[in-house]
Amino acid sequence: MKSFSESYKEAGVDVTAGYKAVELMKAHVARTMTGGVLSGIGGFGGLFELDMTGINKPVLVSGTDGVGTKIKIAFTMDRHNTVGIDCVAMCVNDIICCGAKPQFFLDYIACGKNIPEKIADIVSGVAEGCVQAGCALVGGETAEHPGLMPDEEYDLAGFAVGIVDKDKILDPSCQKAGDVMIAIKSSGVHSNGFSLVRKVFNISEQNLARHQSDLGTTLGECLLTPTKIYVKAVMSLLDAVKVKSLSHITGGGFYENIPRSLPDGLSAKIARADVQTLPIFDLIAKIGNIPERDMFNTFNMGVGMCAVVDKNDADKAVAAIKAAGEEAYVLGELVESDEGVIIV
Repeated sequence: MKSFSESYKEAGVDVTAGYKAVELMKAHVARTMTGGVLSGIGGFGGLFELDMTGINKPVLVSGTDGVGTKIKIAFTMDRHNTVGIDCVAMCVNDIICCGAKPQFFLDYIACGKNIPEKIADIVSGVAEGCVQAGCALVGGETAEHPGLMPDEEYDLAGFAVGIVDKDKILDPSCQKAGDVMIAIKSSGVHSNGFSLVRKVFNISEQNLARHQSDLGTTLGECLLTPTKIYVKAVMSLLDAVKVKSLSHITGGGFYENIPRSLPDGLSAKIARADVQTLPIFDLIAKIGNIPERDMFNTFNMGVGMCAVVDKNDADKAVAAIKAAGEEAYVLGELVESDEGVIIV
């Protein structure tokens, strides 16, 4: 007997729409399958067999995150196939900071009304993010919440699990004054600071569609640009040199995230002129009259990830990142100080 409930549908939850959404997303999920996947979607749990090749003391590393109010941009533009990339990026970019390689991912979508085509569109982005990260989408949940949020709105969050050999977990305590900080460039605002972005630009369909000469595209296209996924670049870097620490530059910008990977007594000294700031940040600061200190304490400013290596490994580190398809450069150095971040 087919599963359906007219009474539940009248209350705002259409279970048949959920079944259709699952059917529509199956092709997207199939793109993410890796050798470790032991189950299909629809079960009570996602099964995954770890590949233990070269790993003597396996340690699982987990991370969860969402996309934040960047989703409001997707609502306004009625484009939903990129925020899933952001969701995966926010999770996997965190766990690689421990030296872990992502293995699998789960997503959670809460929506006012389950529109199967829209849900499948969202999941297509999640799948693309998983492909870029080299991890499998082994499950998820789509929850219809009538009365809790408007029919046309949704929220998106995810959960990633990776693995690292215990002896290869990054140890920030080995850092010393004179070590070099490498910047890996971002693609734009990524997924943090959008509450301030929306305030500065007074977001509407009209101004998102307006071409910005400073950006070379429309404001909407620029803001919706997906967060970079740094898995391949970081794995390449870890294979090339001894990496002492990694920092994912998210909400809180330089001042909050860089010190998270530094031991007491050391700070990152960065010359402002060396920061290769993207045009979108100049535009935000100009239109919003945002002080530079606030910009660096809110946004990534063009730097999505920072790596600390010995100064003798700097050139080799930059080359390894570039070989994996990302842009990188020397950002600064570590100095003896308790300030955390020093921008001069």
